[in-house]
Amino acid sequence: MTELMTEPASERESAFWYAIPHGYLQLDLDPPVEQIEGLIRQVLSLPDEMRNRAEEVLRFYAGVVTSLNANRVQACLIGSHPDETGGIAFSVLTVSTVPATGGNAKLVIADLAGTAASNRDEGMRPLELPCGTGFLAEKKIITTAPGRSPEGSDTPPQGRVWQGTVAVTGSGTADIIVIQLVTASVELADDYRNILLGVAHTVTFTDPSLPTMKSGADPDPGTVAASMRNDFG
Repeated sequence: MTELMTEPASERESAFWYAIPHGYLQLDLDPPVEQIEGLIRQVLSLPDEMRNRAEEVLRFYAGVVTSLNANRVQACLIGSHPDETGGIAFSVLTVSTVPATGGNAKLVIADLAGTAASNRDEGMRPLELPCGTGFLAEKKIITTAPGRSPEGSDTPPQGRVWQGTVAVTGSGTADIIVIQLVTASVELADDYRNILLGVAHTVTFTDPSLPTMKSGADPDPGTVAASMRNDFG
């Protein structure tokens, strides 16, 4: 466990905390106006041969931030870890809130957990987490990949990714907390699943800074939460 994050209750209906695993950096989803203006000034000051590419990157960043905020994403983190070949494996970890149908998040999660229990062959299984009942779903999919289309083609490049999702809720919250991890390093799915489960095991709806909590305490040895500290060495 390296860091605890929270969404203030004044901004969201649900206040919750979770640990950020080693190797992940958080994307600023609410950059101050001064920061954006500074980036624009830097882009405009670049030489012509660099400015067009920089403008593309800035527009992409603005589009990503707008899309994430529109989908109630609370945090987006970019992960980079050494892989088995000496290269770098990248991943994206997001934490979001989803309003529960009918307003009862616990009933929705219980129903989904029941579905997961009977659909293990489809990459779903129920989870008993310290904060409550949840479920894990995982799959490998073909999706649009980063990069430019091949010359002479209007079709965007495609790539295979592993996608893992954990959903959970707890006492006093009207929302479902969704934690999702995606990586193109499909061969490292087992490692990334451990990271995802490790984060899920740290989710809490009780402020860890309260005197009754052991803020910053290490998870128990042998637990999934502890294992995420050692993933990828």
